[in-house]
Amino acid sequence: MPFVAIHTQGCKLNQADSSQLAWQFLAAGYQLVDSATDADVFVLNTCTITATADAKARQALRAARRKNPNAIIVATGCYSQRAARELDQLDAVSLVVGNTEKHDLVSLVSAFGQATHQPASGGRIPVGQTLPTRKPASRNFGRVRAMIKIQEGCNQVCAYCIVPRVRGRERSIPPDSLIQQVNQHVSEGGQEVVLTGTQLGTYGFDLPATNLSNLLERLLKETGVARLRVSSLQAQEITPELLKLWGNHRLCPHFHVPLQNGCDTILKAMRRRYDTAQFVRTAKLIRHTVPHAAITTDIIVGFPGEGEAEFRESLRFADSIAFSDMHVFPYSVRPGTSAAFLENQVPAPSKGERMREMLDMSRRNFLAFREQQSGQVRPVLWQASRKRQGETWWSGLTDNYVRVSASSEQNLGNTITLACLGEMEADSVRAEVR
Repeated sequence: MPFVAIHTQGCKLNQADSSQLAWQFLAAGYQLVDSATDADVFVLNTCTITATADAKARQALRAARRKNPNAIIVATGCYSQRAARELDQLDAVSLVVGNTEKHDLVSLVSAFGQATHQPASGGRIPVGQTLPTRKPASRNFGRVRAMIKIQEGCNQVCAYCIVPRVRGRERSIPPDSLIQQVNQHVSEGGQEVVLTGTQLGTYGFDLPATNLSNLLERLLKETGVARLRVSSLQAQEITPELLKLWGNHRLCPHFHVPLQNGCDTILKAMRRRYDTAQFVRTAKLIRHTVPHAAITTDIIVGFPGEGEAEFRESLRFADSIAFSDMHVFPYSVRPGTSAAFLENQVPAPSKGERMREMLDMSRRNFLAFREQQSGQVRPVLWQASRKRQGETWWSGLTDNYVRVSASSEQNLGNTITLACLGEMEADSVRAEVR
């Protein structure tokens, strides 16, 4: 049988897409492997949110070609959608498949192989012959935590963001299909589902009598998934009515709420649909309604027009919210966005210095949140283990998104247990299994 390796860059939505691709390849008779070296077909699901993401994609594609000169190397995802011609000119790439064609990727790979007389086996072994040196990946792709896409596309068109161009307009996936996917994941032993998308808060606007609250209620009622996590919501989309659902312990008390900037002048220039006052109200509402909830965020430094005063305002505001974690990005010009045409672009050295300051503040709040968890007993989904000084150490995630580690000779893999949280060690909290 032919072998395929699928590597993912970028967001949880890309992870959900990669899971779907994996099952499509399995259904077509492929076997999953982890390494490009062992693959007849190597698929890179790309991100294009920043110029750095583009560079990482090119680097990964060239590295895959060096490791495996005979493989079919496929670039798919958002970078492929935005700049197909640019990727097609890379010698490392055999085939470029954008998001709009991603659902046909398996058949496109087959057609490419036939047209170029390059079989899926890369011409190195007969189809059906298995080499013992190839290490198969688990068939349970994403078994412990599944990323399930409930919608994609975005109608908001923020000034800096390329997503509407590479993901299209907002489209919701019908609830019955999602319930079926979640139940399938549970039947395969999965414990957690992460609902992903570009604009989860507006889910269902294009379906009759459907919204995010309805979907969550149905998933809690009609599936047996142990943990349900919502990947991201906008500040203006979080209401008291929605938060009432978190009274069910199966909904994880973790809210990723993108801030992007803590200065109202810059938020307006970005065309965000909230201001800092709204964001404060939302954070207070979450913490009042869902005790011990984690609030994480994304933030951009160096957006055009962000002077020193605006940056200081943004830094102070983000610090005041005390996020449990932050993803910090330097502003990156994206061709085709309105911000690419703005004046007062911030010099790279200034963006670098602001990144360092924002990350330093983020790290302090990251540690402070975890120190607050010390002594708490929380449910942990255990994911993987490794040996350390003769002991087996397990790594897992609490319901409120704290990475923990515990020493145990029990087989904790893919189980949820209570654990008492202790002190920080490196980037995880030491825990004791109860």
